[in-house]
Amino acid sequence: MKKYDYYVSYDKDDCAIMPLDFKKYKTENIITINEKMKEIINISLRVAKSEAPVLITGESGVGKELLSELIHNNSNRKKESFVKTNCAAIPDNLKESEFFGYEPGSFTGASKFGKKGLIEISQNGTLFLDEIGEMPLCLQSILLRVLQDGKFVRVGGYKEIKSNIRIICATNKNLQSLVNEGLFRNDLYFRLNVIPINIPSLADRLDDIPILSLYFTNYFNNQYNTAKRISRSVFETLISQKWSGNIRELKNTIERLILISLNDIITVDDLEYVGAISKKANYVYYANQDINDFEITRPLREMIEDYELDILKRSVEKYGSIRKAAKVLDVTPSTISRKLSKK
Repeated sequence: MKKYDYYVSYDKDDCAIMPLDFKKYKTENIITINEKMKEIINISLRVAKSEAPVLITGESGVGKELLSELIHNNSNRKKESFVKTNCAAIPDNLKESEFFGYEPGSFTGASKFGKKGLIEISQNGTLFLDEIGEMPLCLQSILLRVLQDGKFVRVGGYKEIKSNIRIICATNKNLQSLVNEGLFRNDLYFRLNVIPINIPSLADRLDDIPILSLYFTNYFNNQYNTAKRISRSVFETLISQKWSGNIRELKNTIERLILISLNDIITVDDLEYVGAISKKANYVYYANQDINDFEITRPLREMIEDYELDILKRSVEKYGSIRKAAKVLDVTPSTISRKLSKK
């Protein structure tokens, strides 16, 4: 742990003193002390001025979107639009019209005024395509033509429209493997993979965990008007954990710690407590369903307990602390704490 201590000072309670001067470790919205990440940021800043497509790869939650924003904000297109879309989130039957727009009355339900697509909206700016590996083959061929010819046609139209955009893509999948499986066009892959940038997982940049934890603590303290502090032992425990969700998971964990910990000093017990709650919260899903959709396969007592757990968790998140939630629910803070940690 000592190798990460050079930027942290501790008080008499062995807690990190807040706030730090995060500007020293921050490039726009990216916080890091990791040498590999610094190298990636420097490469991104160098290629930002070019017009070449960039393909950002890495596990879910490592910060691919943040890096795409950094590239756009330092490009010659920074004063133009930066349009983001998740290729997996658009329904299959709307993907073509979402990307390329449509002419008035092109299909049932189409606006009588027509609609601009993402490519047209991004004109002169940057289009960020997240989860590019989820793009269907039929759209891949059209996107390839846009990249090759700089032209496209709206759905239901005949007139070619010139495009002037820069493409940045991101994926947590191995596109080369998708190419080998016939799920991604080889020619499109090489068009997009002009400048490949791979962001390492949090497991490969453990030295970033303390600084990120402090940054998120400071952020959520300001958001929830709290003054929570992290003990040195919590840093050590965070570093030893597996982060399958990477920085996004770490951020969510810190937010839960700020909301749920009863005292101003966040301890390892709080961390274990929050981890247990998170696992149970993932299990509880009944409260989001209509009662008529229930499959009655468990005892009533268990289902009521799950409802209660979900209500308590939502209340703590909504009101910002166990004490405030307890006041609204007319129970004691210890009751909520005990029930959340039960099982």
